Amino acid sequence: MNNFHTAFIFLVGFVSSSLFQNSVASIVSTGDFNKDFFVIWSPNHVNTSADGKSRSLKLDQESGAGFASNQMFLFGKIDMQIKLVPGHSAGTVLAYYLSSDQPNRDEIDFEFLGNVSGQPYILQTNIFANGFDNREERIYLWFDPTKDFHTYSVLWNLHQIVFMVDMIPIRVYRNHADKGVAFPRWQPMSLKMTLWNGDNWATRGGKDKIDWTKGPFIASFRNYKIDACVWKGNPRFCRAATTNNWWNHYSFSSLTSIQRRWFKWVRKYHMIYDYCQDNQRFQNNLPRECSLPKY
Repeated sequence: MNNFHTAFIFLVGFVSSSLFQNSVASIVSTGDFNKDFFVIWSPNHVNTSADGKSRSLKLDQESGAGFASNQMFLFGKIDMQIKLVPGHSAGTVLAYYLSSDQPNRDEIDFEFLGNVSGQPYILQTNIFANGFDNREERIYLWFDPTKDFHTYSVLWNLHQIVFMVDMIPIRVYRNHADKGVAFPRWQPMSLKMTLWNGDNWATRGGKDKIDWTKGPFIASFRNYKIDACVWKGNPRFCRAATTNNWWNHYSFSSLTSIQRRWFKWVRKYHMIYDYCQDNQRFQNNLPRECSLPKY
């Protein structure tokens, strides 16, 4: 990475911290994995520190693993610091996502696709709305996500869904429901993390399989923050633009001018797949949102 990009990303992190000033009262997480989450899969493959502040998932030939939030949420901002599986991780998939678990489910996905040693990690994002997905985008990360922890965030409100990496917006999905485009806005979702074997598709379309001799494969988590509206049965409370629901305020209805610069930088230099450019897949009938503005 050249000096310009290094300085640019430093500026991103510095300025970003001021863009999401929020009320402490709206933060609903404790910072303790044992208090805010429960194990949904293979407890003996989940390791949590004594103070509950950090957690790891293990994948081996026996099993993968996963955990999920105790609460469900409707809108908010969620941050999670993650260090990805190091070394030869081909075929592994780490999923960090929100899901409503309904037949016509809504879902907001980060999926980290393992790689052959020396190759860049691929981050795939996807959105399910009313049970339909096919909205994949992929980028190469501009750093080695296995060397240290990085922050992966979602801002989800009535206006937009913004995926962020170290507060850099990498993807925006706007609410164009008034134009017939499905948008997750009614179903509460829980937060989940899972590590699993996806070697039938994850790395080079399934050509690179998991090499179990390189395992076990470990992904680590820490310093999460759930700043969101806890679902209590009535969407009205979560849709209101109150002091606690700061994310619904007008100032968060679109990217700022600075954020748009970062977004364009990611799209220009790091994007490797965009469903909205895949005419062959959609037989020249791209989804409607592809022709609508992102901000």
